[in-house]
Amino acid sequence: MVINKITLLIFMTALLSCLLIAQKKVDQCYNCHESNGDRQAELFKKDVHKSKGVTCADCHGGDATKADMDDGMNKNAGFIGVPKGDAKSEVCGRCHNSSTEMAKFNSTIKSGQLEDLKKSSHGKLTIKGNERIAQCTTCHNSHGIVAVKNQASPVHALNVVKTCSKCHSDKSLIKQYNPSLPTDQFENYQTSIHGKLNSKGDANTAECASCHGSHLILPAKDVKSKVYFSNLPIVCSQCHSDASMMQKYKIPTDQFEKYSHSVHGVASLKKGDVAAPSCNDCHGNHGAAPPGLESISKVCGTCHALSADLFSSSPHKKAFDDKKIPECETCHGNHEIVTATNQLIGTTPDAVCIKCHTQSENSKGYYAAAQMRKLLDSLTTDEKDAIRLVEEAEQKGMEVSEPKFKLRDVRQARLELRTIIHAFNQEKFAEAASKGFALTSEIKAEATSAVDQFYFRRLGLILATLIISLISVALYIYIRRLDKKKT
Repeated sequence: MVINKITLLIFMTALLSCLLIAQKKVDQCYNCHESNGDRQAELFKKDVHKSKGVTCADCHGGDATKADMDDGMNKNAGFIGVPKGDAKSEVCGRCHNSSTEMAKFNSTIKSGQLEDLKKSSHGKLTIKGNERIAQCTTCHNSHGIVAVKNQASPVHALNVVKTCSKCHSDKSLIKQYNPSLPTDQFENYQTSIHGKLNSKGDANTAECASCHGSHLILPAKDVKSKVYFSNLPIVCSQCHSDASMMQKYKIPTDQFEKYSHSVHGVASLKKGDVAAPSCNDCHGNHGAAPPGLESISKVCGTCHALSADLFSSSPHKKAFDDKKIPECETCHGNHEIVTATNQLIGTTPDAVCIKCHTQSENSKGYYAAAQMRKLLDSLTTDEKDAIRLVEEAEQKGMEVSEPKFKLRDVRQARLELRTIIHAFNQEKFAEAASKGFALTSEIKAEATSAVDQFYFRRLGLILATLIISLISVALYIYIRRLDKKKT
């Protein structure tokens, strides 16, 4: 008997739920518009919201259960008609901005999109000042909205680039909001490896939302933006560090790890140096592509201009071109570029010169590299000796402002010497090194003189103290003798 009651209770609950669902799905607005061959009704037929039980009245207000038009569109029932301006997004936000509402539809979509839109660049006011620049419907459409993963969606990975370009390729429109913002992103994207694969139907490749985000899109100079210079490597690594994703393209996945340890990565990620290159500085932004043998030196040369000019006029330029060897990358690497040290040049096992030059093959370069390394090491040693002598003199309280100032010139001469290496001209290198040696000789002479002067002064002080002491003793004895004569 108890079991029968429980069974009956379950049955009645299920029946009530079915009745409620059935009642909710009654949409007389849709029925009427469909019967009239309305285009919006035809689009709504395939809308994801309709499949979830959302009625016309849930967005437009009114009572969807009423067959009579006046009753269904009664303002007392909340009918608002076609939303205008920001009201469009506010309607969407009733559900999509609330995790509680989304849970009612068993949706796994992230809530809070409306708040994100308000904070984004698109959430700013139009030039008329009466609504946001973009509304939910701008990208997702009004009726016939389908899931993002549905290829019919305007924001599907294969369609979102064209959707964004509707505004971002409109020069007259963009000029009204940000004249400095380029309007050729779509064209550039089409030339990139990402764009080419995307146009062939590869939905895994990066598109606008992959890098800029979906709703909370911020200017590149905003520290919270996904494409802010120090955030961009992490964004790129979301795909390029994914071994399973990159396996298809046969691309290594250690770029971010190497970059984070490089001189560029440390400057950007740890020190916050805005001048430090990030992924896009070398690979480009929208026209992203792997640098070719010729372009990589051009990319490096935008910052390291003097080194690039010296290399272009060096004997290595033609040799590298003939053998199709990458220029900067051959000696410095690509992603894991470390701080240049003396060890890179010369004939020691860790030097890069011996990759091409040996005692038996290309020997002229071998001996030139050995000589340049010797000069560079000698200057480094002389600089350390000069610093040690200056510090010693300073600790002894001597005036060393002039030699300390000259130490900066020595450091500059040493750095210039490392730059001149790119010319691979032994005579020029020796000439530049001689300037550094001349400076260190001056500094060491001045510092040594200051130290000698300290000891001379100390000796003088000792002698003066001794003389004064002797005079004091003599005076004391003389005074004692006078006292004895008086007594």
